[in-house]
Order: sequence, then C-alpha cells, then structure tokens
Amino acid sequence: GVGITALIIGREYSLGTATRMGPGYFPALLGGLLTLLGAIIAARSLLLTGARVDTIHWRPLILILASMLIFAALLEPAGLVIATVALVVVGCLASPESRLRDMLSLIVFLLVVALGLFVYSLGLPIKVWPWS
Repeated sequence: GVGITALIIGREYSLGTATRMGPGYFPALLGGLLTLLGAIIAARSLLLTGARVDTIHWRPLILILASMLIFAALLEPAGLVIATVALVVVGCLASPESRLRDMLSLIVFLLVVALGLFVYSLGLPIKVWPWS
C-alpha cells in the first residue's frame, strides 16, 4: 500500500534519467521496489505453510510506531540529534533485552551516518540542534 501510494503521488513529478534524476525518480524507484517487495511477501504468505502467529505482541508494535512518530514530531523543533536519541530510546524500550551499551552504540552510529550523509555530504537543510 505504501509503495502504490508513493507511485501515485510521485507520478506528478518528472522522472528524468538515471544520470540526471528528476524529482519523481526516487519516489518512483522506491515505490516500485516497495510494491514489488510487498507482492513477493504477500505471495509467499499465501503459498507457504508455517507456524501461525498465536498472539500479537502489542508493546513492541506500539513502541516502535511511537518511536517513529516521536522522531517525526521532534525533527523540526528539536533537531536531528535529539530526535534521533528519542527514536532509539523509545524503540529500545520495545525489547526487554535492550542494553544501554547497545542503545548508545546505535545512537552514535545513526547520528554519524545521518549527519555525515544528509547534513554534510548532501548539504540538506536539516536542523541539527534546537538552536541551529
């Protein structure tokens, strides 16, 4: 559903070429890949037999979704660093096996990648700190 939505929304933009990508190139590519992946997973679930899912584990489901919503809500007012820390902390609460060392490692890794790629390499105008 997300892939098809991306394809529908992205059709308004020009695709361009692989060497000179237009604004619709990435949404079309990502939407197509998501749709293909979703179709493969759905087909496999209908064709293969396996163990049934007995219960839905609500805590991880709710906390992972909440972590993404918190990240989206905090990105603009609080900046990338605080939003990323909140994303990882709330996401790690979803598992009782989460350890502080692993959580801190993930925060550092995600911040290095996000800052290095989006802010410094691509120069996207993303607020890093609340005061910047």
